[in-house]
Amino acid sequence: MKQVNGEKLLASLGEGVKDIRGRLTPDAPMDRVTWFRAGGLAELMFQPHDVEDLVAFLKILPAEVPLTVVGMGSNILVRDGGIPGIVLRLSAKGFGSVELAGENRIVAGAICPDKHVAAMAMDNGIGGFHFFYGIPGAIGGAARMNAGANGSETRDRLVEVHAVDRQGNRHILSNADMGYSYRHSSAAEDLIFTHVIFEGYPEDRAKIRADMDAVRNHRETVQPIREKTGGSTFKNPAGNSAWKVIDEAGCRGLVIGGAQMSSLHCNFMINMGQATGYDLEYLGETVRQSVFEHSGIKLEWEIKRLGLFMPGREVRPFQGVTSE
Repeated sequence: MKQVNGEKLLASLGEGVKDIRGRLTPDAPMDRVTWFRAGGLAELMFQPHDVEDLVAFLKILPAEVPLTVVGMGSNILVRDGGIPGIVLRLSAKGFGSVELAGENRIVAGAICPDKHVAAMAMDNGIGGFHFFYGIPGAIGGAARMNAGANGSETRDRLVEVHAVDRQGNRHILSNADMGYSYRHSSAAEDLIFTHVIFEGYPEDRAKIRADMDAVRNHRETVQPIREKTGGSTFKNPAGNSAWKVIDEAGCRGLVIGGAQMSSLHCNFMINMGQATGYDLEYLGETVRQSVFEHSGIKLEWEIKRLGLFMPGREVRPFQGVTSE
């Protein structure tokens, strides 16, 4: 198995990195990035200063070097063997802004927290964004996976996405180009979203505030928001709710190692303190197995699992289902 070696990778990039203005960190600990607070090292983490800096870096990055994009770390599970190649983490300074972009339009950087877009919309009397207040993540991830809550989805408000591909070329994708479906887009995997344009509609601020308060109150009541968690673990199966089939299979509160399916909301995995990436992923696959045996439903991961397993600590998908 390949071991991460950030200093060696950084040296291999040559003199071109001297012109890069962003931060390059060899062997960066991903347990400081992910909301699970678990996982191995990023071989080399790059935080670009701005879009131009990102483009410049991509143009000097050899095609054979793996590139993994992470956002705020809310929807990812990093395996204990670390992530080989470059881990791209957009900086808040360069990609975290949110501002008006015309009548009822908002432009937000890819690393801007979803709830900041909701707040901007409320402050300016723009309706249709209250659901973002309850989604723990950033706009780039929301656009990539069509994040949603409370009956609304990102695709309902998205106008276009600005992105950069693996070779440093810029692209603009319309809503139709994104190919949205439930918790999915068909946008090319190598596209790195830099900012997103949304459009809402005029709405009374008091109504928006009330809707946002309802979202916040619901989330605080039914979700373990003060725990080390990554958000919803599995997608809702067609015509059902993931938490219901998990509960019916007897997995509410299930513990493996330092990981647990939350007793408050059993579609949330939590790190009880010392969970490893192995504990979390093994727990997830155990739940998938139990649900399948109980109901015949094959749960699909919503959490993205990244990186390499430690030798002897591989987690196999439950029997009969191939790795996703």
